[in-house]
Amino acid sequence: MKIIGAGPLLLDFDGPVCAMFSGYPAPRIAAELTAQIDRPPSGMQDPLAVLQWVGRHRSAVELRKIEDALIAAEVVAAASAAPTPYAREVLEMAKRDRVPVAVVSNNSATAIEVYLAKHRLDGYVEVIVGRPYAEPSRMKPDPFPLRAALQRLGAEPTAGTMVGDSVTDIEAARAAGVRVVGYANRPGKTLATADVVISSMAELLVE
Repeated sequence: MKIIGAGPLLLDFDGPVCAMFSGYPAPRIAAELTAQIDRPPSGMQDPLAVLQWVGRHRSAVELRKIEDALIAAEVVAAASAAPTPYAREVLEMAKRDRVPVAVVSNNSATAIEVYLAKHRLDGYVEVIVGRPYAEPSRMKPDPFPLRAALQRLGAEPTAGTMVGDSVTDIEAARAAGVRVVGYANRPGKTLATADVVISSMAELLVE
């Protein structure tokens, strides 16, 4: 069964394209961010959760400070991120079949650009929509990033297919009216609410 149609392919970054934090672990980045916050909450392992917390509980000035620090850390992480098996082949197939590709992520666009350029994949991606700067409330599951990508591609939501590895990806796709493929890249990961669930990006290569 062919999973990708002729309409736009929207890919989450961390998961479907690469293991973003394989060389610079997310808990380490989260700890470095919380060290810059006065009276931070304890135990946060996700740097995006730290950013969201700052957005809810601290000033706009502090939010921008943490946003800038996170972008800098993500750029370092992107330089050492491990490619997801078969992600390159999926991008090559999309290029061959003239399927437009957008990367739609809660990570920063700058970090995504660094990774794609390093791995010579930038020519396969038409649009990058990263995390809105210092606006963590507009990250997925908000549909804003998907809608922005579709608008830039000049495509209707019903024509697109989103591939994501998290519940927030599925929720954003549902809210945007986009078909969604859940990439269950770890044993036991539950993405049953997706239209299709795959365990390897190779499954997108089926003609």
